[in-house]
Amino acid sequence: MELGKQIKMHRQEAHLSQEELANRVYVSRQTISNWENDKSYPDVNSLVLLSEVFQISLDNLIKGDIEVMKDVIQKEEIEKMNRYGKSYTIMLIATAVSAVPLFMWLGVWAFIPWGIIWAISMYFAFKVEKVKKDNDVQTYKEIVAFSEGKLLDDIHKQREIGKRPYQKILIVIGTALTTFVVCVLIGFLMHILLN
Repeated sequence: MELGKQIKMHRQEAHLSQEELANRVYVSRQTISNWENDKSYPDVNSLVLLSEVFQISLDNLIKGDIEVMKDVIQKEEIEKMNRYGKSYTIMLIATAVSAVPLFMWLGVWAFIPWGIIWAISMYFAFKVEKVKKDNDVQTYKEIVAFSEGKLLDDIHKQREIGKRPYQKILIVIGTALTTFVVCVLIGFLMHILLN
């Protein structure tokens, strides 16, 4: 990152010691040293105070770090989406697989544990949807590209935007059919095993 070098350069141009700069931005001298040596990164309030002390724009202060920050943010979003996606898949499978055994074992009371499992799977589904919405990825191709850390070019992006309404309908229908088939198969197997 370039911010540490920027802070040191501007501090020296302003003829300020680390201690003097620390007093002006309300942090310790050690914090200034950590920033200059790229051991830590200033928070937003500190960045604003630094830009005021150095009398430069925030853009000029963090120039060079913007691309690095974008990469870090994108990697965090990809990790989040992959983590939520795995959790959703596991919980969705648990929801489908546990339905028949729970209802055969607990009867009407099975609605409680099964409902909890279903609610957890829906929580992760909403988390996945939020990450998708925040990063403007909706279609299968966009999701795959995003999860691999790639971006679609503008032409492919426009084509995928045209597919979005159809893919959502197909995904809902496919998920419903898959869940129904799994539940019927589990019920059939349970019926054979218990008789």
